[in-house]
Amino acid sequence: MIVLSAPSPAPRERTLLWLLAAVQFTHVVDFMMLMPLGPLLMQRLSLSATRFGALVSAYTLASAAMGVLGVFWLDRLERKRTLLMLYAGFIIATLLCGAATGPTGLLIARTVAGGCAGLMGAVVIAIVSDTVPAERRGQAIGTVMTAYALSAVAGVPLGLGLANLGGWRAPFIVLAAVAGFVWLLLLRFLPRVDGHLSQASGTSATAGFTPRLAMGWGLTFTVVFASFLLIPYMGAFMVGNVGLSLTDLPWVYLAGGAATFVSSRWIGRLADRMGPARALALLLVATMVPHLLFTHLPPSPLPVVAVVFVLFMTLTSGRAIPTMALVASQVPPSIRGRYFAVNIAASDGASGLAAWMGGLLLTTGPDGTLIGFAQLGWLAVAISALALGLLWTFVGRAVRLDATPAP
Repeated sequence: MIVLSAPSPAPRERTLLWLLAAVQFTHVVDFMMLMPLGPLLMQRLSLSATRFGALVSAYTLASAAMGVLGVFWLDRLERKRTLLMLYAGFIIATLLCGAATGPTGLLIARTVAGGCAGLMGAVVIAIVSDTVPAERRGQAIGTVMTAYALSAVAGVPLGLGLANLGGWRAPFIVLAAVAGFVWLLLLRFLPRVDGHLSQASGTSATAGFTPRLAMGWGLTFTVVFASFLLIPYMGAFMVGNVGLSLTDLPWVYLAGGAATFVSSRWIGRLADRMGPARALALLLVATMVPHLLFTHLPPSPLPVVAVVFVLFMTLTSGRAIPTMALVASQVPPSIRGRYFAVNIAASDGASGLAAWMGGLLLTTGPDGTLIGFAQLGWLAVAISALALGLLWTFVGRAVRLDATPAP
């Protein structure tokens, strides 16, 4: 295993991190791109809203299911080989999305792409945790997670532009080509990462898992759940309650994505300086303010809404960075791949369940307003408080939250 332990990130380490960020970027764009393509797909493939919903959910459900199955094999192979194999499956499935001739073929391709993508995310975090020392791990994870913000700023708009120019198949075909180029770069520049194999040899699929480590899944679940109670309905709230027009929304989301892109690495450095546990605790408390501020926002001009939205997105999305860094510091290298596979499943399950619960608790008024969104904000604050309690227990110290707690 190559351990990159220079006092500051070396060029080789930066190259590795940006390559891994490119992997994340392609699969996040693949996931996010389908939703704005909905009206076009429903028209061209004669899809009902229910069948289109199945296309969207197939991705995350397959990701969650494969995350659980990954427990049985993900740490038994060298990580570079595993990532290349999964990424190749993702590329082929994405290409098949563009070649699909009907809803069934598209559903199957989306399911395969989601299954590969979930495990890819687990392997990416395991590689970062294995190759970057703990004192820089927060910044490294922040660098990789800039892919999420960049996908919102550039990936999805470009995908929509391609769809307008060449039809709904074009974004999938172009994305598969971009991912194929990234695959070749991984083959050339990603070092062999196999130090975990000596520790994992002869162990069972569940060896090394403890009830305390399982709490890390609960921590991830609650952090994501609190966010996705609100995120899927923010656009509808801004239009129906706050008074924005549909043409205003892209600018608001662009501002939020750009701010998140800039803040991700800053939050990563913050986690390295003060410790991921302290940084996560600070962010959990800090996000309670924009959660309540946004969900109680009265009709307001676009600049005010954009500022509140940016505050919401930078703090809320930033919580994932110290969460990942903290959990990675607690998990032995021999089980990191399997552990993060289940962690991805917990994250996907939380986002799906939270979105479903949010929909149950909201109603739409005759004028298009969302009724109950303010109460949903209080529920998100309560779940964040629960996450604080789980964080306290997971770290296992009531007085001092250490930056690099021992496994």
